[in-house]
Amino acid sequence: MSAAPTWRRTARDGTTAAAMSGRGVWLRARARLRRFPALLGGCGEQAAAYGRCVAAAAAGGGEVRRDGCLWEFRALRDCFARAAAART
Repeated sequence: MSAAPTWRRTARDGTTAAAMSGRGVWLRARARLRRFPALLGGCGEQAAAYGRCVAAAAAGGGEVRRDGCLWEFRALRDCFARAAAART
């Protein structure tokens, strides 16, 4: 058997799939989404702080403004990135 064409990629289980196939794209997306709750679970403090900031900004008919909760968002994003990097 010859090597897989360049337009095919080898999955972790050793099978090959077309790199741009609809099924392969959705399978990879679903796998990433399945990890999301576990990753976010480690960032509960940052998620709560961001949620409180957004809720406070929107309270009383207030308007959520761009970059109003930037510091809290960055803390949550950084926590999530660290958790995702640790799992790969």
